[in-house]
Amino acid sequence: MSRERLAALLSEKRSYPPPVHGRTQAWISDGEEYEAICRRALEDPEDFWGARASQLLHWFKRWNRVLVADEARHKYRWFTGARLNASFNCIDRHLISGRRNKAALIWQGEQEMDVRCHTYQMLYTEVCRVAHALSSLRIRKGDHVALYMPMIPELIIAMLACARIGAIHVTIFSGYAEGGVRGRIQDSRARIVITADAALRAGKIKPLKANLDPILEKCPSVAHVVVVSHARLNNVSMKSNRDVWWHDLIDDFTLNSDFPCEPMDANDTLFLLHTSGSTGKPTGIMHSTGGYLTYAAHTTQWCFDVRDDDVYWCTADVGWITGHTYGIYGPLALGATTLMFEGVPAWPKPDRYWSIVEKFRVNILYTAPTVIRSLMRLGEAWTERYDLSSLRILGTVGEPINPEAWQWYHKHIGNGELPIVDTWWQTETGGAMISPMPYATKLKPGSAARPLPGIDAAVMDAADTDGEEGREVGRLVIRGPWPGMMLGVFNDEEKYRSYFSRFGCYESGDGAQVDEDGYFWILGRIDDSINVSGHRLSTVEIEAILTACPEVAEAAVVPMPHSLKGEAIYAFVVPREDAPWSEDLRAKLREAVRRDIGPLASPERIQFTRAMPKTSSGKIIRRLLRKIAAGAEDTGDATSLANPEIIADIVRGRKNLIQGKAEDAPAEKDQKID
Repeated sequence: MSRERLAALLSEKRSYPPPVHGRTQAWISDGEEYEAICRRALEDPEDFWGARASQLLHWFKRWNRVLVADEARHKYRWFTGARLNASFNCIDRHLISGRRNKAALIWQGEQEMDVRCHTYQMLYTEVCRVAHALSSLRIRKGDHVALYMPMIPELIIAMLACARIGAIHVTIFSGYAEGGVRGRIQDSRARIVITADAALRAGKIKPLKANLDPILEKCPSVAHVVVVSHARLNNVSMKSNRDVWWHDLIDDFTLNSDFPCEPMDANDTLFLLHTSGSTGKPTGIMHSTGGYLTYAAHTTQWCFDVRDDDVYWCTADVGWITGHTYGIYGPLALGATTLMFEGVPAWPKPDRYWSIVEKFRVNILYTAPTVIRSLMRLGEAWTERYDLSSLRILGTVGEPINPEAWQWYHKHIGNGELPIVDTWWQTETGGAMISPMPYATKLKPGSAARPLPGIDAAVMDAADTDGEEGREVGRLVIRGPWPGMMLGVFNDEEKYRSYFSRFGCYESGDGAQVDEDGYFWILGRIDDSINVSGHRLSTVEIEAILTACPEVAEAAVVPMPHSLKGEAIYAFVVPREDAPWSEDLRAKLREAVRRDIGPLASPERIQFTRAMPKTSSGKIIRRLLRKIAAGAEDTGDATSLANPEIIADIVRGRKNLIQGKAEDAPAEKDQKID
């Protein structure tokens, strides 16, 4: 692998100082202050985290010790002996602090006129009613409640109601197919499933309750199903003595029905969330009440400089960790206004995000590089229709953002002025680990900047040593505990230990490079390589070269079986909207790889496609692409896909490519500007 070429390709010469306007009101206002905080956090982490926990949350009982560590078993317990409740911190305390009638949640449905707003008082009322309802169904502290729901307010209400009574919520992305839903319910042994009649997505109705019924035949732990009437479907099958409508259940409880919060131990599990998993087998990550909530509030406040009058929009689905931390728990713990959107970025037109920003005067926008690249492909004319001047901070999450997309986001959405908070983190970490501070950090397009205060990140090589001068490509690790880290893996101690087995500290599985300023450049999964004739070639390196070509929007490189080489390189490429799907473009891409790496890395096949198979958080599911490249027509479990329909297109495209036929290019200018 040519690390020098990879470093040269990913290193950006341009940098941007933090904005001056707004700096005096920022939580962290300059680089010197930030450096002092970082030093203090590493020198005395327990004092630092104890102070942040005291500042950010209400505790029914204070802790005996900030951290108790069992280094031999890599078990870390934060704020031991303390008691609190997440629902109380996200709702109740704001009722007596002047925020009773402040908007807590603004919900924009798929239809333009479908809008709901909950003040903190209104949210409190609904959460208490649902807590009563769950209690009436004999749900108690420690029970698991599965939430298989679309992006509607009832999802947030159900999560906070579970937290209120001490039940553990297991949120299941509504885009999952049968295997993904069944596996998560079975793994958690959920006693109740809360769902909806259907989800609305891009003008289509996707039944949820009808999908759930056959799944539950193999889930004996489920005693009740609560159904929200969202799409107003007729003839929804309701099983006697098991199924109940949400509105019928909560109507039994009056609007002034208070429900006291269950005092939870700081290390009681708040929720269980399964990762999508690179192998297709979900991993049930457990997060604590005290440590997780502290870290969620801490990173939301500092990374996004959240102020009391901000409208904060994290576009992630709540079925993923980003939606948990930065859509719900972080903003609501701070008493902020959080925005929830049911639809998709480009429906009914590619201006949907920008119209929402203008409509609700959004101040903070946190989205995925995949979304940015897809909207970039459709052109900036869509953004120019709207007043985006309310925006103050931009953010990205889910994968490394390439410098070109960063520049587009900065120029056309941020007007060349706004800071971009490019965050690196994982389901297991609970919150952002490496990120700029919007008013204190110099920005480098494509870099996640430096570890946050209290986070001891490093790049390690296979020999268990720091890379030479910190500039080598290696494995990204976190060398010390932090409050947001996972409690463990549900019913799988061996899997939990595997995160610490190589270096004796948390290994992320991602590759990274650190430059001379201490900035981290995240390079994706480090084990993504292809063995061509005994030579291991980095898929990240090849993908970076392909996406550097102006005609390419996205690229994913996977191995394919080869009778002589063992493995050969198969590249899936999404061309830009105005780029032709031509043999000339294939030749240009091959030449770019041959020129920058060498003939050995030249792709055996390059298949054009209109989109990649992805999770809703923007992660390309390469295991499915590997199967297709190997010739499989049945790709198996595609439950973590946000766009399952693309699989058939890609399989058909491979057949056409093998047979020498042209792929099915999309119709020219699918979306025209009125």
